[in-house]
Amino acid sequence: MSEEELVLQRGQTDLKETTYENVFRRGIVESPKEKLLAKHRLWLASIQHEYPMPYIPYKIGVYIRFYNQTQYSDEVYLEKHKQWFLDDISLCPRWSLVDFYIDYGSSAPHMESSKEWCRLLTDCFAGRVDLIVTQKAGNVSEDPQELAWISRLLAAQKPPVGIYFISEDIFTMASYYRESLTDRAMLPEDWEVLPKDELDLPMIGGPEMLPLSMEESNGTKEQKSEDLQAHLSEEGGTHA
Repeated sequence: MSEEELVLQRGQTDLKETTYENVFRRGIVESPKEKLLAKHRLWLASIQHEYPMPYIPYKIGVYIRFYNQTQYSDEVYLEKHKQWFLDDISLCPRWSLVDFYIDYGSSAPHMESSKEWCRLLTDCFAGRVDLIVTQKAGNVSEDPQELAWISRLLAAQKPPVGIYFISEDIFTMASYYRESLTDRAMLPEDWEVLPKDELDLPMIGGPEMLPLSMEESNGTKEQKSEDLQAHLSEEGGTHA
């Protein structure tokens, strides 16, 4: 017998008056984010995980958030930590280690406050690193949105840059993440770049305030670029 039939049998004729809330948990506020995370963890546990393949030549930047709670001195423990990574990377002849990037502290602040992480990102954007390896996601940021944002930004580079979190066994360039890393959900499907019009062009002084022609506009931009380069050269000469 269903619950609705049981209600009718007990004399409740109007089911609209019946609450479908779990009254025993009415004081417990469940986070929608926690439900999504739990669902995602179940999904991760059900699939074959992808990881950086040894046959792909990677230029690796190892990111370490160093916090020593062992009996070893900081110097000894840090060298042991580095050696673990060196041993792993040496097993893959097509991989090369670019550098170790080490920030200190038990927890990650905002990314802009982590100097070595910022140096690593600079190397990624310059094409010197195309794979970041770190022990856990919390080394980089405690904010999942910040992690997702930087993962998308790195994935959009040419060539793309991936991050591998060892403890969570998450590789941001795995095939099952690629669609979400490059999605355009923030824009409508038929979105296009707007064409140029006179409002995009610089204006010149005069009684009629006419916009520059495209040829004149390009000439002005080139002149500004030359002026900027000259200014920077002068600055460099001044400081030299």
